[in-house]
Amino acid sequence: MDLGIAGKWALVCGASKGLGLGCAQALAREGVNVVIVARGAEVLEQAAAAIKADPLHPAGAQVLAVAADITTTAGRAAAFAAAGGPGTDFDIVVTNAGGPPPGDFRDWDRDAWIKAVDANMLTPIELIKTTVDGMAARGFGRIISITSSAVKAPIDILGLSNGARSGLTGFVAGVSRSALAAKGVTMNNLLPGKFDTDRLKTTLGTAASKTGKSVDEIRQAQIAQIPARRFGTPAEFGAICAFLCSQQAGYINGQNVLADGGAYPGTY
Repeated sequence: MDLGIAGKWALVCGASKGLGLGCAQALAREGVNVVIVARGAEVLEQAAAAIKADPLHPAGAQVLAVAADITTTAGRAAAFAAAGGPGTDFDIVVTNAGGPPPGDFRDWDRDAWIKAVDANMLTPIELIKTTVDGMAARGFGRIISITSSAVKAPIDILGLSNGARSGLTGFVAGVSRSALAAKGVTMNNLLPGKFDTDRLKTTLGTAASKTGKSVDEIRQAQIAQIPARRFGTPAEFGAICAFLCSQQAGYINGQNVLADGGAYPGTY
């Protein structure tokens, strides 16, 4: 299927590895010009090289790497400048930030909460604010916010993430149903469950050290709780993202799309 987005410009955050990279790769395969952003320059350049070397990457589609902290004003300015403008030139924006650390809410001070809210709520809002009017003027725009399955099924030790990401979810729910929708701008949240990424490997290692079990034991126990009996892959997550960015997905708006292999036990 031709998703009809070749030649568009996309900003993909946290794209040096994991789910962000999966999204960037999928969009690039569709002929989208991608600006990938992450803080680690070396890993980011390796990601850009991998995208360009992909045999399915169309000739002529640009891949620009910007090593910056997207949670800062300077970092956002650098990302916006890469496409030649102040951010209004992006047709697609994929917001993504590493989740805050787990823990006991009693141990988190105000600074911990501010940091979590800044990265996982306020930064995406700033990106949306800067780009949506340009999208509306051109009659096409796609905002995809990578949040977490914890938005639907909160996890007790992830209070910082539960709170910050739920705040973003509420914001998107309102703005996605504004006048922007009639101008071809859609906003959806993509909620990952357990995907085989470096972050998951770290989480498994932490669980193993706390329980005295091996990493493989923890891994198999978690897989057993997923009806699909496996973890997801960044490539399939990226494919979902690319479809939500497509011309064909223009009637999907304001939704929380859960990708978790069937782990969420609810009906709605």
